[in-house]
Amino acid sequence: MDNTVRSAAELLWSALGGDPALVDRVEFGGVSGLLPARLPVMDLARGAVAACSLAAVEHAGLPGPVRVDDGAVATAFVSERHLRVDGRAPVNFAPLSRFWRAADGWIRTHANYPHHKAALLAALSVPDSVEAVAAAIGERKAVEVEKAVYAAGGLAVALRTPEEWAAGEQGREVAARPLLTRERLDEAPARGRTGPLRVLDLTRVIAGPVATRTLALLGADVLRIDPPGNPELPDQHADAGVGKRTSALDLDRPSDRRTFDELLDSADVLVTGFRPGALDRFDLERPGLVTARLSAWGDYGPWGGRRGFDSLVQVATGIAVTEGSAAEPGALPAQALDHGTGYLLAAAVLRSLTEQRAEGGSRLVRLSLAQTGHWLTHTLPRYEPERYVTESEGPLGHLRHALSPVSYEGGPADWTRAPGIAGADAPEWSGA
Repeated sequence: MDNTVRSAAELLWSALGGDPALVDRVEFGGVSGLLPARLPVMDLARGAVAACSLAAVEHAGLPGPVRVDDGAVATAFVSERHLRVDGRAPVNFAPLSRFWRAADGWIRTHANYPHHKAALLAALSVPDSVEAVAAAIGERKAVEVEKAVYAAGGLAVALRTPEEWAAGEQGREVAARPLLTRERLDEAPARGRTGPLRVLDLTRVIAGPVATRTLALLGADVLRIDPPGNPELPDQHADAGVGKRTSALDLDRPSDRRTFDELLDSADVLVTGFRPGALDRFDLERPGLVTARLSAWGDYGPWGGRRGFDSLVQVATGIAVTEGSAAEPGALPAQALDHGTGYLLAAAVLRSLTEQRAEGGSRLVRLSLAQTGHWLTHTLPRYEPERYVTESEGPLGHLRHALSPVSYEGGPADWTRAPGIAGADAPEWSGA
């Protein structure tokens, strides 16, 4: 097994508090070279899926083995691109969800939802057209647009380099914290109910729904709740709604609130994916409940209350610069922060349930896309060609060349002779 592949699974399983010995149950295989990127995206993907699978077999009391196929992993991490509805390809990004040139750099907006689109247009005071938005952003500085759009309730993030993100207050807050947190809140006994696991799903878009559709795959009864006037986007629902049931409740309406409270009282797990603080007024705590909270930026720092999506986190944290440049920003080959965090979220829920079964206690787990992004960029080793080249002096001058990949204990580290002038050597063996 490749050491990098194994280390990703080991690191994630350790972050989840799992028994290190269980990692030996994982078998990796499949087609190689998938999800190519400058950052180790495939390592994150297979490691997250491996950790989730380990949590599943541990919770079910099964011996394994766990098989992680790179082809299946890479396909699942772009599941929204493979979706077809009666032969029609999905709409993954609306026309106003894209990169724009600002007066001093780049900015990316997210306007897939109607209310976010309306907020973007209101902040810029422009009509609904690509040309109008482009003209308005082009006249202003990127950070100025970012602040104006967020103040209006929309989503826009100025492009930052990794160094700029690390130097900022939110970047420092993210760097100071672990990949995920797991807490035991009290001594309440586990729910102890027989039958399928009951999961109440209050999530949106990709990461949270990936977690809950995974729990549904594993046998949970997952019920997703959306507000009546703001349902999930149709193509997002078609991709991530598999295995679940969905319902609409207005929690500000007394009758709907009573129904929701009854559901929560009888649930085993609550998964939320709204910005921190958005659901606090609904009093979601219950003894014996496992609660999993997902956010974009974390529930701390100056960005703790901000909305966000994978594409925006990539732009803010410097990933878009790493995958492209400051002049031409790029993107990861998948919305890997979303998908990776989704599988980790499911794994954290399963591990919490396993521990709760033995020890009791209400449980809280917290993850964020920004933390996953930091883990991807700072923890996993990435390909750096400079590690595998050397320099030498010889008859041809100063050379920089690749080292040989042939390596073994006690073997040579480099060639003993630099290349000479072509044809200049005597026609004889060197030892003669």
